Amino acid sequence: MGVNPGDMGDVMAANTVVAEPVAGRSPTQIAFERLRKDKVAVVCMVVTLILLLLALFAPLICNALNIVADASAPNAPDPVEVLETDGYPAIGPPFHGFIADHPLGIAPGTGVDNLAVLLYGLRTSLGVAFAATVFSTIVGVVLGLISGFSRGWLDRGLSFVIDLFLSFPFILGALALAPILVSRFSNDVDKLAKAQVVALILILVIFGWMGLARLIRGQVFSLREREFIQAAEVIGVPTRQILFKELLPNMVAPIVVATSLAMPAYVAAEAGLSFLGLGLTGVPSLGRTIADAVPYYSEYGLYLWAPVITVALLVLALNLLGDSVRDAFDPRTRR
Repeated sequence: MGVNPGDMGDVMAANTVVAEPVAGRSPTQIAFERLRKDKVAVVCMVVTLILLLLALFAPLICNALNIVADASAPNAPDPVEVLETDGYPAIGPPFHGFIADHPLGIAPGTGVDNLAVLLYGLRTSLGVAFAATVFSTIVGVVLGLISGFSRGWLDRGLSFVIDLFLSFPFILGALALAPILVSRFSNDVDKLAKAQVVALILILVIFGWMGLARLIRGQVFSLREREFIQAAEVIGVPTRQILFKELLPNMVAPIVVATSLAMPAYVAAEAGLSFLGLGLTGVPSLGRTIADAVPYYSEYGLYLWAPVITVALLVLALNLLGDSVRDAFDPRTRR
């Protein structure tokens, strides 16, 4: 029995599947898609965002709750009214019940609100860590690009500088530089607080740019012999344009990963230096709050554990988020 050619055409047309056009995605889009599907990254991002918002809106929150972090503020509580003769709080923990006006209690010796000190300390620590991350990234990227692209004495000189700074102990440098940078402002309290912030950022940047510079230098080594770089050199493209318009866009992924991992390191470093008395003393910070609370740890645990948990939570969230960013931007990773 013969088959009608018209019927055969209708069957073939019915069974034909029209292929949908494939939309191309850039490596950055793929990385963000991986981050969106990573539950750990999403949770850490939410935690980091909450802490960041608490830090940014610390003045508004404190004004809304009518709490202060500065004992010299006009609306600060009178220590005689809120403290016992031994310096411990006369209201709230550790020897009295919970009060809604001071959810985390008040600080022994000063009578300021612990929540206000915590919020302003978080604001200061995140601000210092962010500034140090930005400046160290800029220095590391620029010097890494120059060292990796240059040849001869300039590369050897910059490599020696990188190795020299890597071999210098961080704590010893902080011990030496911190008093020197703030010594000229010791007679002015307001300028001293600002000088301590600037000095701490400078210390973190001075001893924090080398790892990224070495990473960028190695990346430039693998890219400078590629055809598009050699073609740009042959046609006379200026070196600055080659560095920042040809090489730099190809290193976005390692820079993002290094930056995401540097932020928690700077938060922990700021807290550690302030705890040791080398960082900030004129303004609230997480490390300074922990140092002030250590003498009261046995009787007043809340005074110590609130800033300790905040630092641990912030550093853990940033570290896990940095690991997720590294995995997302790594093309060899499969999720």
